[in-house]
Amino acid sequence: MSQQPYEPYESYDPYQQPQHQHQQQYQQEHRQQYQAPAAAADTAYLPPQGQQTEPIGASLSELLQKAESARAPEPGPAPAAAAAEEPRLTYAQRARLEGRSPIIEPGLKPAALTAVLALLLAGGAALGPFGLLVPLLLLQALTAAGWFRLNGMWPARQGIALAFLGGVVADAVVLVTGREHAPGAILGTGGVWVLLTLVLQLRSHAGADERMYGLMATVSSAALTILAGGSLAAAPEAVSVGAVAVAVAVLARALPLPGPASAVVALLAAAGAGIAVGGMTDIGSAGALLGAGAGVCALVGLRVASYDYPSRFVHMTAGVALPLTAAVPALYLLGRVVA
Repeated sequence: MSQQPYEPYESYDPYQQPQHQHQQQYQQEHRQQYQAPAAAADTAYLPPQGQQTEPIGASLSELLQKAESARAPEPGPAPAAAAAEEPRLTYAQRARLEGRSPIIEPGLKPAALTAVLALLLAGGAALGPFGLLVPLLLLQALTAAGWFRLNGMWPARQGIALAFLGGVVADAVVLVTGREHAPGAILGTGGVWVLLTLVLQLRSHAGADERMYGLMATVSSAALTILAGGSLAAAPEAVSVGAVAVAVAVLARALPLPGPASAVVALLAAAGAGIAVGGMTDIGSAGALLGAGAGVCALVGLRVASYDYPSRFVHMTAGVALPLTAAVPALYLLGRVVA
């Protein structure tokens, strides 16, 4: 076949030779009628430069194949998009799927730091409110930073500073108003800090879920930090007995013993430390109750600091501070009972 373009109505037909002249005459008239519109259409639309147009003689099958290939989605991005939609598993979820425990105890080194801080609190309580203030501020700073990191929020300098400032304000109000007005001062400071946190979160430009998560983490961190200031409201003898009991309990818990046995040994050690220190003060043998209560709270604080594969920073902050911070309500309430 020839490579020249196909011209309709001009193909040779041996069975219709007498009509060939009539066909040529009709084709000439037909071309003269549509020559002007075709020229106008050619000048009205010019294809973009660099774009190749399909030849007139292209087969119908090639056009259909090109149309189907243009409609078909690219196979490349589909697996990537599907992988992006799959939720990523956390270390704790992966550990549960593999049958491992996501709980990691802080260990001996954080327990030793907790014992040192507890002894500083006990000695400061024996010296008076201002002697207790210095180790108390260190406890509040560790509580604020550790709780934020335990909730997975880092860096969160603004929230940590806000929570620590709430603890400082609570300490100042308790020192000014006196121990008899300490519960009202602590609750009032907590309420003010909740409102302040709400205002700051409303001014944030983050998403709704992120703002809600930051609000809950900031409020809970400020509440714990302010609650630690209750050490100034408790009786000094109760603070000394409870702090020593917490120190002994966390050290016993860090011993390489089975879980239930370790907890029982820690509670017995805390009760014994309460009796020993209580005998040096006016509390006496009632220190066993105070020491056991402080030991239970210390174990709860250790358990919270061990949740969901905590990092080393969590162990060195929340793992150190939460056993003492969680014991403060017991020191205040049981101290009023046994004092």
